[in-house]
Amino acid sequence: MRPVPLSVLDLVPVGTGVSAGEAVRGSLELARRAEDLGFTRYWLAEHHGMPGIASSATTILMGQVAAATSTIRVGSGGVMLPNHAPLTIAEQFGTLGAFFPGRIDLGIGRAPGTDQNTARALRRGPGSMSADDFPDQLAELTTFLSGGSFPGGHPLRGVEAYPRAETPPIWLLGSSGYSAQVAGILGLPFAFAHHFSSAGTLPALRLYRDSFRPSPGRERPYAMVAAGVLCAEDDERAQWLAGPTRLTMLRLRMGRPGAFPTPEEAAAYPWTPQERDLAESATSSYIVGGPETVRDGLNALLEATGADELMIVTNTHSNADRIRAYELVARLALDEPEVGRVRDARAAGVSGP
Repeated sequence: MRPVPLSVLDLVPVGTGVSAGEAVRGSLELARRAEDLGFTRYWLAEHHGMPGIASSATTILMGQVAAATSTIRVGSGGVMLPNHAPLTIAEQFGTLGAFFPGRIDLGIGRAPGTDQNTARALRRGPGSMSADDFPDQLAELTTFLSGGSFPGGHPLRGVEAYPRAETPPIWLLGSSGYSAQVAGILGLPFAFAHHFSSAGTLPALRLYRDSFRPSPGRERPYAMVAAGVLCAEDDERAQWLAGPTRLTMLRLRMGRPGAFPTPEEAAAYPWTPQERDLAESATSSYIVGGPETVRDGLNALLEATGADELMIVTNTHSNADRIRAYELVARLALDEPEVGRVRDARAAGVSGP
């Protein structure tokens, strides 16, 4: 496959019969292995109100992952701006940057990442942030992070964020054209959620590149595509391990989220034809199979999107199967000498945005 940086997106899946403690410790194990394999970034996604996902306290997890590793970049994929005051985000990422200089990424999302009632509980108020609010909130955040001053007459004039470490690279995340266009206009790197919004991938990337304006430190667009991938020793085993993802997506679409099921649970579920069609539609962009199948799928995705970087999303019930899947993907993309070069470049701080 075309050599591009590979990264990891972790939702910290909590499987049937697995405790939250076991799930977060499994993610630390995966992060250490991803670093050894030469992955560029390890991002954690903010979701709320889902029994099968333990990544709601994203910045706490980031600190634990960064402390458990030494060179891989650690980031948010993303922090959902509607759920947090910009000052709070700036303080948290300033603290992370002080602990782990040169290793922290700040990915910002525009959606709350949850249902309306949970979003209201997070904000402690009935109001919701509209699309018109997002640029102002983002500008407020970047001002706090950079140590800049608000103009005269601004209600936050004189307010500053501490501790102030380096400004982390800011990414905009999206699953539609809105964030793509904002990222382009602001000259920021952009990450698209292909794994759950594949129909919008190509239009959003086109809009991002067409609207891109150079910014300080960034002369050209940089697009990362997050893809659902499950690689196993052969196609049959991969499809078996992917059964729980299909059942999970069905339950989410039906408003019944739960723990991430086992392959046996997924196989035993009494699927109706309509449910099977719904689950297949929800996971149609996923690349599932043995090494050759996954290589072909990743090559096709790279060819179609022109992505500068791929972020791999793999969920399995067994953490050992999840780690093995990332090992197989790394083997497809990086031979051992290349793993060493990527690791050396990352340690030297030249691994990209």
